[in-house]
Amino acid sequence: MQPSPFAFALGRPFAPLYSLAMRLRERMYRLGVLKSHRLDAVVISIGNLTLGGTGKTPMVQHLARLLQTHGYRPAIISRGYGGSARNRVNVVSDHTSVLLDAHAAGDEPRMLAETLPGVPVLTGIVRRLPAAHAIGMGANVLLLDDGFQHLQVVRDINLVLFNTDRLAGNSRVFPGGDLREPVAGLRRATGFVMTGVDAANRERADRFAELLRSKFPNIPVAQTGYRPECLLTASNQSMTAVPLDTIAGMSCFGFCGIAHPDSFRRTIIAEAVDLAGFLALDDHQRYSDALLAKVVAEAKRVGAACLLTTEKDLVKLVDRAAGLPLPLYGVRMRVEADPHFDRDLLHAVRVATGRPDRILP
Repeated sequence: MQPSPFAFALGRPFAPLYSLAMRLRERMYRLGVLKSHRLDAVVISIGNLTLGGTGKTPMVQHLARLLQTHGYRPAIISRGYGGSARNRVNVVSDHTSVLLDAHAAGDEPRMLAETLPGVPVLTGIVRRLPAAHAIGMGANVLLLDDGFQHLQVVRDINLVLFNTDRLAGNSRVFPGGDLREPVAGLRRATGFVMTGVDAANRERADRFAELLRSKFPNIPVAQTGYRPECLLTASNQSMTAVPLDTIAGMSCFGFCGIAHPDSFRRTIIAEAVDLAGFLALDDHQRYSDALLAKVVAEAKRVGAACLLTTEKDLVKLVDRAAGLPLPLYGVRMRVEADPHFDRDLLHAVRVATGRPDRILP
């Protein structure tokens, strides 16, 4: 859950201390007092400067598919936030099977495992350990999910994502604001990505992109949006893709537990979905029987014929979807990136692959 403005106001006196601690930590890594480990694979970090969601998971999906298409063997390394698995290395999926459920893996790693066949997904608090394990499994490109502040692993490509609707929040460092560390930390980035760009916020995105270019002229800025790819149904612990027009003419009740639920609401409205009602839940929401009953009751109250949620939420409901009195669908989103972004990313991977200290096929 995103802290409230009141909580930020209470935390503001402590923000300089946290800011100083983050600056000292970065400096200790830069001077070698704290060790950063270089791995025998190309490392791409996908992270952000702010608290809350910036579209990291869809970007990880996009990059994994892009790399697979061009002959690389990517693996995804995550902390496993919200998962109960506590081993030093947790293999959520290997090249052929999904091995951990959402409760053990965390909802985002499980979703990535479910949607990216052939791409291993591993979690662990000390991420260089699952990273090394993934290399042993044959990976030659590692995608560090939410890795910008994780300085134990040297990265070749360091992407920082900004949610176009929130940008830098109130521009203050936690606990007084939305920033995980001071803005100066952006100097570590090799690329900035504006996510969720659409017709309604494009002017805002352009202005912020120009601001980034003026402050960090050597770091490229890209803009990406999202588009619904298909719907998903859930049964027997798995998800099946069905066409978007499956719900054409049906009155839907939307709900989700993501960082910025209104972005999902706007997306489905833009697709001309007949949205009878919508319930916004907390990020990483756990679905108790009571909460699920509340969702169903609200949907029936407004006369909805089906339930509609995000793919991330559907992953947590696969074992209960069949028992619901209304059909449940998830929306699978894909990143729409400028072709130059994909081209430049692949070029950077090729450059990193050619480093003499790399051990790659």
